[in-house]
Amino acid sequence: MNMTLHTLLLASLIPALAAAAPATQRCVMDDLQREVCVGAPAQRIVSLSPGATELLFDAGAGERVVGAVSFSDYPAAANDIPRVGSYNRLDLETLLTLRPDLVIAWRSGNPREQVDQLVRLGIPVYHTEPRSFADITSTLYRLARLAGTEQIGDAAASTFADAVQTLRQRYQDAAPVTLFYQIWNDPLMTVNDTHFISEAMHLCGGVNVFGELPRLTPTLDIEAVLAANPQAIVAGGMGEDDRGWVEGWRRYPDLRAVKNAHLFFIPPSTLQRPTVRLLTGTRTLCTQLQAVRDAD
Repeated sequence: MNMTLHTLLLASLIPALAAAAPATQRCVMDDLQREVCVGAPAQRIVSLSPGATELLFDAGAGERVVGAVSFSDYPAAANDIPRVGSYNRLDLETLLTLRPDLVIAWRSGNPREQVDQLVRLGIPVYHTEPRSFADITSTLYRLARLAGTEQIGDAAASTFADAVQTLRQRYQDAAPVTLFYQIWNDPLMTVNDTHFISEAMHLCGGVNVFGELPRLTPTLDIEAVLAANPQAIVAGGMGEDDRGWVEGWRRYPDLRAVKNAHLFFIPPSTLQRPTVRLLTGTRTLCTQLQAVRDAD
């Protein structure tokens, strides 16, 4: 460890040690089932995933976020937050200069050894890993508790949960539509039924043709998709307007989804991030699957 980083590590302990007033202590359980406590509402939060950054804003704590990783681009104000590296390679020196009193870590995305180092320093670290609509709701409640913004966060959580239930009721008796959802192009990847994207599919009356595969994000070959022959293919892309992946399926005219022009694009940040905007992507997906039903 060089002297600069050593000095920063020592300095980072100051806010953690200072936040020790039991009377105002706020504690929640994170997604590792670890109790995370702050001595007072967090004022200097560092977010280590774009999704966590969005959720902090939705929970009313956006103005408290003093550091975030690259691609933390929503809402617009998030673009002005200082960067602390990428989600898979953190810049610890920069992070520690920000003197965080709370770090929101991405359980499966951040380098474990770097996050563990923050924990050893005594910085409160909340590990997040929303895997469902219900997880998003509870994350909003918990982040608001840590930030002392319960009035905003609780309202956002309730509004989100109510809107999800409205969609669920609307499509609960809809005719099933088989679909393939593409999350990556090279290698070709999808999701299984334990992923929140699959929950969005089921909510809309969709059937994930690869839902029973054991891996959360399975890698496939083209032949597997051709054999499954879904009624619809839905894809994200490399950007919010990049429809290249879905257009590429036109090379296979015998596919049912291609033959019937049921190839759909959804901006990836609205369906591939576990945030409140997942509701936007889900509504888009429901509309697309209803178009398949209407055409049959």
